[in-house]
Amino acid sequence: MAELNKRDLRSAFGSFMTGVTVVTARTAKGVPVGFTANSFSSVSMEPPLVLVCPGKFLSSFDDFESCSHFAISVLAEGQEEISNLFASYKGDRFARVNCEDDVNGVPVVQGAVSRFSCTTHQVVPAGDHIVLIGEVTDFAQSSARGLGYAAGSYFSLGLELDAGLPSSDGLVPYLGAIIEWNGMVYLEDTGAGFTLPSFELGQRGNLRAALADDLERAGMQVRLDRVYSVYDDVMQNRHHTYFRAVAEAPRVGGAGRYVPIGELPGLTFAAPSQATMMTRFSLEHQTRDLGL
Repeated sequence: MAELNKRDLRSAFGSFMTGVTVVTARTAKGVPVGFTANSFSSVSMEPPLVLVCPGKFLSSFDDFESCSHFAISVLAEGQEEISNLFASYKGDRFARVNCEDDVNGVPVVQGAVSRFSCTTHQVVPAGDHIVLIGEVTDFAQSSARGLGYAAGSYFSLGLELDAGLPSSDGLVPYLGAIIEWNGMVYLEDTGAGFTLPSFELGQRGNLRAALADDLERAGMQVRLDRVYSVYDDVMQNRHHTYFRAVAEAPRVGGAGRYVPIGELPGLTFAAPSQATMMTRFSLEHQTRDLGL
């Protein structure tokens, strides 16, 4: 059997869309520990069991392997920063996040979609991870929407669906694309400043399909990615939804051109709202932390 390409395998695993959780516990000395995980699943209703998979690379691995109790907080839309914090920050993570203790004295994230308080039921060795199975002893749920993750970036299905609903403020819905090509973004020059390609949404329905049709009619061959930004521009009387996209071939001619991503913050945009969005895009592109 041929050896598997681990990089490609990781990418294939990452194509599975999941939610995002923060798993927490306390050390034997009572110090809180936690990590970000999308390896979370319900297991059983009788008894009520869930599982997470801590990796042996975690600095807190021994604490989770031996803990008697742990908790799982399912993160909500807008909690990307909390996810990033528990995934990579090396300092006191709990000093920077609003948490409260559950019935077992384990910290859980405030504002989470749901949280599960667990007693350790079983620990199963599994390669470079363990399968930590917990029996749910208490839980809580809110009406918030969950934060999604796939292919190395966050997404929000809830906001994408909302973008296609009629605006209560009477704003006109517009769809647009941030089209990348070799470290550059396609912009059009209006004479009063740059703008991203955008189109008024006609018949409501599948936003992705509608935008793909509009871009094709405009002569742009692109592959649409996830929603990057959803916002209201009251000055223009528009409700905007912008998708990230990758050009399959560079567009030639017309009023547009490709601009290096690092130059975006210094450009003049026709709409101040786009200037703000593209400054954020440029900064996030440097760290590859492109959130909704």
